[in-house]
Amino acid sequence: MSRIGKQPVVVPKGVEVKLNKQHLVIKGPKGQLEQQVHDTMGIDVKSDVLTVIPKNDSKLNRKFYGLTRSLVSNMVEGVSNGYSKSLTLIGVGYRAQMKGSDLNLTLGYSHPILFTPPKGIDIKVEKNTTVIVSGADKQQVGQVAANIRMFRKPEPYHGKGVRYTDEHISTKVGKSGSK
Repeated sequence: MSRIGKQPVVVPKGVEVKLNKQHLVIKGPKGQLEQQVHDTMGIDVKSDVLTVIPKNDSKLNRKFYGLTRSLVSNMVEGVSNGYSKSLTLIGVGYRAQMKGSDLNLTLGYSHPILFTPPKGIDIKVEKNTTVIVSGADKQQVGQVAANIRMFRKPEPYHGKGVRYTDEHISTKVGKSGSK
């Protein structure tokens, strides 16, 4: 069986868990997340511990055992602490600023890019070149950060573009002059 799936998920104080058949709702200080649990999995809800229990030992259940536990753990972590991704803009004239609730990006194109974040996602700009995407849903935070990065991916020769703060871009050597 799954080593990850066997581990219980500890629910911190201030987080409320409701299970209605296979529909799991977790509510906390950072928001509310909902997840439909796979039919082959069951969740045992105690006072402050969640445990994922497979309904039987089949090949299909083993596939979803660790996944279900990870999804539940990410939900509990998200509503209690939240997730964030940091992006850095590198390039001459590349900058970001907030225009109301929208993100206005200047990335070397002939026009500025206006990005509207989805519901549940907060975007902050620090020093005009650092964008911080935060929210309760880990998957949604990562997807929004990836969408912003896609506006100008880092290019391999100078490293200019939008990159994750902890990302390393290995640059290529340019052309060498003739003899």
